[in-house]
Amino acid sequence: RPPVPPPPGAPVEHILFLTDLHWDRQYQPGSAVECPDPLCCRGAPLGTAGGAGFWGSYGKCDLPLHTIEALLQHAVGTFAAVYWTGDIPAHDVWQQSRADQLRALRTVTELVRGRLGAVPVYPAVGNHEATPVNAFPPPSVGGNQSAQWLYEAMAQLWQPWLPPDALRTLRTGGFYTLRPSPGLRLVSLNMNFCSQANFWLLLNATDPAGQLQWLLGVLQEAERQGEKVHIIGHIPPGHCLRAWSWNYYRIVNRFEGTIAGQFFGHTHLDEFELFYDEETLRRPLAVAFLAPSATTYIGLNPGYRIYTVAGQYPGSTRAVLDHATFILNLTESRGPPEPPSWQLLYRAREALALPSAFAGAWEELVRRLQAQGQLFSRFWFLRYKGHPPRAPCGAPCQAATLCALRTARSGDPQLCRQLRPPLP
Repeated sequence: RPPVPPPPGAPVEHILFLTDLHWDRQYQPGSAVECPDPLCCRGAPLGTAGGAGFWGSYGKCDLPLHTIEALLQHAVGTFAAVYWTGDIPAHDVWQQSRADQLRALRTVTELVRGRLGAVPVYPAVGNHEATPVNAFPPPSVGGNQSAQWLYEAMAQLWQPWLPPDALRTLRTGGFYTLRPSPGLRLVSLNMNFCSQANFWLLLNATDPAGQLQWLLGVLQEAERQGEKVHIIGHIPPGHCLRAWSWNYYRIVNRFEGTIAGQFFGHTHLDEFELFYDEETLRRPLAVAFLAPSATTYIGLNPGYRIYTVAGQYPGSTRAVLDHATFILNLTESRGPPEPPSWQLLYRAREALALPSAFAGAWEELVRRLQAQGQLFSRFWFLRYKGHPPRAPCGAPCQAATLCALRTARSGDPQLCRQLRPPLP
């Protein structure tokens, strides 16, 4: 049964979505935007024009803490919840220690709690939380090599937001489930157990930590109780190792009537991934939303997302009805005493002429993007949060972009052959 729009006057809820904050405690306004290191905008001010901006910079740079605080101040509103999908530390991965990671986790968590007050926050684990980066061993690995130092710190800091059962599985493997409101269940996945960059998965790439088996049980119970489910995570499923990605795709197919929304980050760009029925790969049945990053890394405006979802009422689909993206336009933001220039970049249904935010509408958008060059240019501009690369997106770039939108499971060229004309 495909989802249906809510009846007129039905309640809706707004969810603030934060991802990829990447706080750089060494960010220095006025410092070099270009440098030989993987991360710039640090060190002594240049004393000349062209240095790092006060709020952020278009370059290989992350964010100062005052920009993250300004984001949270601007995002204050009436939210049912906050979904926060990780990547808290900066990209200075060559010099990070466990103490650095825990300091970033504690500082930003306390900032989020202080600015958002009583709004419940539901976090997910990003790949930059660990050190070395991407190193998330399965729970079977013990001793000093394990990730318990990180999960235990998260459980302590996130305890005001999560119930005891959620904290228990968080401490074990960095994932959890809870019921935010009657009729809705939230699942926070540790997508590092599918990461192509996590070399610990050479031990077990199929289902590290038994997380997919656990997810099956959660969805089975939600289906039995008539609950709808929102899934949050950091790395989107189309970027996962092939075996994990295909199994997750099968789970979404099986529980398409239960899973009402999927929310990810990681790419720093504004994207989505479509799921199709496994029999024909033609019927769109779900969409995973990939929200843009807070950080500017690389060459972007800071941003955040607000989702509008069906609210709590009998028969509610709890599905995403629309989303809005806000950015801090760095070309218009100078620094104190001028306030930061936050602005609405776009609302999805209005800007992209979507009849709904259900999977079928996004499938039709992919086809329109293939046929309409002007619409693709608009999408390209929005994909990069209003600051696209200087190089134009030619035919191979467009083919790769459209293919990625259709591909919520990795390593499957069949998903791109369905487009007409076929893409290489």
